[in-house]
Amino acid sequence: MYMTAAEVISLYTEFENLNIKIWVDGGWGVDALLGEPTRPHQDLDIAIQQEDVPRLRHMLQERGYRDIRLTEAKPWNFVMGDKEGREIDVHVIVLDSYGNGLYGPTEKGEMYPAASLTGTGSINGRGVRCISPAWMVKFHSGYKLREKDFRDVSALCKRFGIELPESFAQFKTSG
Repeated sequence: MYMTAAEVISLYTEFENLNIKIWVDGGWGVDALLGEPTRPHQDLDIAIQQEDVPRLRHMLQERGYRDIRLTEAKPWNFVMGDKEGREIDVHVIVLDSYGNGLYGPTEKGEMYPAASLTGTGSINGRGVRCISPAWMVKFHSGYKLREKDFRDVSALCKRFGIELPESFAQFKTSG
């Protein structure tokens, strides 16, 4: 089962109504930045402030979502899913005094820099907060890249005049 644009907007609107601020990340974030759907998505990746997690969990549980057991689940990254197979991949951040979203233990140094939390896009014509284009491209690294990552990043680079990262050169010559 895929997460439809209508379902994403329904969730986003309910989060907003509950004063839960999220940033759309991942595949839906790419689509939001491009302003159009590019491919089906099984999940919705979001960044959310730690203080809003209890309300998010309650709201999702009311909609039938439950925690999905992951081998690498952490307090700052967990996934909830429903019976239809839709999933929400939650990235928990704590905003520091500079507006950076600290992601996980401080000593790890992982974060959503303040500039990454400034993106806006649209899904089904509805404006949404999302990861900014340059940072969406930068975040597509540090893991085994797939063809869909290349398509996502290429589309963002073309639309926003960003240079394609060297890590994607393997796909340019093969495709």
